[in-house]
Amino acid sequence: MTSNSNLSNMRRLVEQLKLEASVERIKVSQAAAELQQYCLQNATKDALLVGVPTGSNPFREPRSCAVV
Repeated sequence: MTSNSNLSNMRRLVEQLKLEASVERIKVSQAAAELQQYCLQNATKDALLVGVPTGSNPFREPRSCAVV
């Protein structure tokens, strides 16, 4: 029974390795270049870089109301 279980495990391992070997991969330099290009294209929409408009900022300081 142990040999059947071992054989079954080995077959699953081989199938998993075949699957992983068939995955298309890209070079790190290409991935970094694509990431940099994406960041530069979307920098104008990033609130951390350009700030949040005061009218739509839900975290702005509450205004004080003065009765004159």
